[in-house]
Amino acid sequence: MTGTAASDAGAGPFSPRAVLVLVLFGAAVFVALLWMIGTGYGTGSANDGGNHAGGKGLNGFAAFAAYLDKRGYAVRNSRSEAVLDDPGLLVLTPPHVTDGKELDRIVGHRHLIGPTMVILPKWIASGVPQGTPGAKKGWVRLSGARPPIWKGFRDDVSVSVGPLDKGDKAARWTGAGLEGKLPVAEKVQAGSGAKLVPLVVGKRDGRILAAYVDDGGSYPLLEQMALRPRGDSRTRRRYFPLVMVFEPDLLDNYGMARAANARLGERLVQAAGYGAADGVNFDLTLNGHGRSPNLLTLAFTPPFLAATLCLLMAALAVGWRAFLRFGPARKPVRAIAFGKRALVANSAGLIRRARRLHLIAAPYARRARERLAAALGLPRLADPAETEAALDRAIAARLPDSAPFSAISARLAAARKPHDILRAAQDLHALERTLQR
Repeated sequence: MTGTAASDAGAGPFSPRAVLVLVLFGAAVFVALLWMIGTGYGTGSANDGGNHAGGKGLNGFAAFAAYLDKRGYAVRNSRSEAVLDDPGLLVLTPPHVTDGKELDRIVGHRHLIGPTMVILPKWIASGVPQGTPGAKKGWVRLSGARPPIWKGFRDDVSVSVGPLDKGDKAARWTGAGLEGKLPVAEKVQAGSGAKLVPLVVGKRDGRILAAYVDDGGSYPLLEQMALRPRGDSRTRRRYFPLVMVFEPDLLDNYGMARAANARLGERLVQAAGYGAADGVNFDLTLNGHGRSPNLLTLAFTPPFLAATLCLLMAALAVGWRAFLRFGPARKPVRAIAFGKRALVANSAGLIRRARRLHLIAAPYARRARERLAAALGLPRLADPAETEAALDRAIAARLPDSAPFSAISARLAAARKPHDILRAAQDLHALERTLQR
């Protein structure tokens, strides 16, 4: 009975391609998990029926944010209070239960940082009961309307809810060079106050639906339309404008079904002083969707994002270099080899340390002569000179351009420097291999 060992007994259970796919897939999933933790993705949808940019009900502002995004604005729904220090336009959509003093602190802080737009709430909304035919997540039912009461925030401004144009079911508004109508004429929210500079008003009764708050700042839209003088820049305070939208149906999902309202929303963003290099940040923290930043959040936020990407690329390069290593893995060797190998290694080390390399030149040439004589069938006990002469004749017949064996052997025997010994030994070895082919 005979048997053979399997040639792939030492092979791994997976091919290199399978290992590469597994490693890349695991690394990608791990990085995606870190990104989701850092950015808060997957922590829950903001579409909860609230009056904010994540709400898709009638009282939400998801359509307003989506419209601005389609128009090329840099729109972001922010869950972090760090957005309060962003110089771009900040859109606040606080609910009825907001603390007026806290809101006043935020708006006052923004006066020297960037423009702010506050959209007041009006509708009392409740979620659509489960099982309602055709209902979708985030849809709401409007059960009434009442103005917000925020003590400590703009107490000099009064807000009321009532019919806009009595006897006219089409509640029409005008302002910012546009004209349109509201979805509900009986419950229109308007503001009044000495410091209000109207932007949008009722077409017939002139009730203020949106306005600047005159804090001594600049008013880009009115100055552009020549409705308000620019004034003396030396006396005017450098405040960023505050825009208050009293009637939310101008910009919420209920009103954004009309093209005129959509154009008005963009015009109000420009009225707030939006610049080409700025962004439009919709705040979600006042609506209960705030999230505290952590180290992972910073890792995926500019300018730290650049360092994170560099680290990922470095890890990818290291992994690729490890996968494409040069040759198979080196097996560990014994410190002291077995048998003849140990004897030869020790002898070579002794000769190298004693610096007596020239003593092995003549024995090496003699052994090469004996091997060539045996390979060519020459007498084993012949005189060395005759054997070298026979080898020279064989070399001349087979390799006319090669140096004679006797010349190379003499050069090896006469060499004293390690470099010369090595060159002569290499020439002799090359000649031996050529003759034995």
